[in-house]
This record gives sequence, C-alpha cells and structure tokens, in this order.
Amino acid sequence: MTVTTASTRTREPDPDRLNAFIGQMIGDLGATVSAGLVLLGDQLGIYHAMGDGTPVTAESLAERTGLSVTYLRPWLANQAAAGYVTNDASDDIDTYALSPEQAAALADPDSPAYFAPSMQVAVGALRDVDAIADRFRTGEGFGWHEHDANLFAGTERFFKPGYVANLVDGWLPALDGVVSKLEAGARVADVGCGHAASTVLMAAAYPRSTFVGADYHEASIVVARRRAEEAGVTANTTFVTVDALQLAADGYDLVTMFDCLHDMGDPVGAARRIRSALAPDGVFMLVEPRAGDHVADNLNPLGRVFYGASTLICTPSSLAQPGQAAIGTQAGPARITAVLHQAGFRSVRIAAETPVNHVYEARD
Repeated sequence: MTVTTASTRTREPDPDRLNAFIGQMIGDLGATVSAGLVLLGDQLGIYHAMGDGTPVTAESLAERTGLSVTYLRPWLANQAAAGYVTNDASDDIDTYALSPEQAAALADPDSPAYFAPSMQVAVGALRDVDAIADRFRTGEGFGWHEHDANLFAGTERFFKPGYVANLVDGWLPALDGVVSKLEAGARVADVGCGHAASTVLMAAAYPRSTFVGADYHEASIVVARRRAEEAGVTANTTFVTVDALQLAADGYDLVTMFDCLHDMGDPVGAARRIRSALAPDGVFMLVEPRAGDHVADNLNPLGRVFYGASTLICTPSSLAQPGQAAIGTQAGPARITAVLHQAGFRSVRIAAETPVNHVYEARD
C-alpha cells in the first residue's frame, strides 16, 4: 500500500488563483516593509510637518524638516503607493499632502484615531521574531520584559488615545455607581499599568481618589512615576513593582486592568487576588480586546492583528509565567466570563464596548 503525504502529493495550483494569492502576498509584503517607513515618518516628525495639509514636494518637505531630500523622495512615493499620503503629479511636479483623515491617523497625537504608534508596536515585536522562533521549538515563554523597547513605548502611545477618548467619559460611567465613589474619594488599583497612561488619566479626572499603579516590569514603573510627575498627579498616585498575584492591601473600591489579563500565566489566580483585594461592594473593570467566542468569528482584519499579537507577544508572555494559561488576545466573552466566574465573581457583564475593546464589569 502506498501512503500519500502532503510532501509527496502532486497538486497543481490554479494559475488565476495563484496569481491572485501572490498579489495578496505582495500587498502584505508592502505593508510589512512600510511599517518601518511609518515608524520613520512618526519618529522623524515627517507626518507632523505635513499635518496642515499643505501640498509639499520632496524638496520643500526637506526644508521644513531638515531631513535629506534624497531619502524623502522614495519615502513619499512609498507612502503615496500605500494610500497614506495623497499624490498630485500635475505640471510634471510630484506634490504630496495629508488629507484630514490621514492627518488624524498619522499626525495628530491628540486624535482618538491616532494610529501611527501601532507601527512602533509592530516593529518592536518583529525585532524579536528570532527569539520567538526558538520558543516555537522549545515551547518556552518569552516575557514582556524581554522584548524590544519599542514595544513598551509604542504600546503606551498607541493605547493612550483610546483611553483618552473612552475611559473617563465612557467606560467608567458605564459601571454602576463607580463615578460617584471616584468623585467622593475612592481607593483604586490599576493592575498591569505599564507606563500608566490609564492611571494618570483617572488620577487627573478624580483628584479626591487615590490610585496605585502596579506592574511587574520595573522599567515601566520608572516611566509611570515620570508620567505622573509630568501630569501633576503625584499627590494621589503611587506605583509599585509587583505582579497581579501579589497585589498588596485590600479594600479597593475599584480595580482596573487594561488589555493585560490575557498576557498572564494564571489569569484565574490574578482575578481571584483582585476579588480578594476589593471592598465588599467593589468593582473589577477589565478591558480586553474585542473578540468573538470562536476562531471563525475573528477571521477578519482586526482578528488578524490580534492573533498576530497573540503569537508574538501575549502567548509567549503567558508561557513565561507560572500557570502558562495562554488564553490569547481573542479569548472572547465566554472564555473571559468563565475565568471571572472561576475566580469567584458572581456578576459579570460587558458594560461597554468599542470597535476594538470589550469592557467587563465584575462584582460579587
């Protein structure tokens, strides 16, 4: 008997489908390479220099930025080919400009649609591909603290506009009775705070409340303290280097966790510790990536991003910790709710949502 395997089976591709698929891959290749160019445009201030929408040539943009015109020419052409800037070749002179929509996404850090830092996250993650390839072979983890520094800085810059747009005005008011406590003076812990974008926003909005930002990554806590100083909220913030399982003290009126429960090795244990740290009528607000409960629900552009992040960042992080649950970025409401119930929370609901997030309210 002859056994046919994938390595010996002859399969002739359909030429038209093959060409279409190669075209798709060329698009992905261009997007991957262009991630680095978006990062250059962001870090070098090129988008900012184009933010007013005035058409520029490579030469005039070089004068605005002090950058090399020889580098700016192919950079601008790449960005035009990607649809990230507009191109006008009338009179045989190429000029480039940012539309209002392109400027909102690429040049305005105060815009809730500011997306340029996403490429800093992507480039930071891609720099660790060789290390992740080794983990594929061994099954071992790769901790958050081991990643390229661009991942930490990019995460803060990328997530902050969403927090600014939603946290104080939308997410916290969606929790039953929480805002009145914050206004009167509540005790709050922000677990997995990173560079403290979320902690600082809440502390500035509710000066009568006290906030503890906790993260196991000491380098992030150093930045968090600096961000609190810059925002003038040192009087009602404290930062500690500790992971969720060792969160100290109790009696918190609110514990928050932003986009990090799925990174933890023992999410049930972390949620259980948070439950024990809450006051009798306290609330756990958990923000997680938006996802459906089944892989098929997430086979879309957003799911592609999140599954990629799960492979390069979140799953390795979980596998580097005790528990190694590796629930991933696309766990879905059923899985997240099950984790919270297993931790002892009796009431769990999705209190708010955005195109990219689910906001859970958990309480006894």
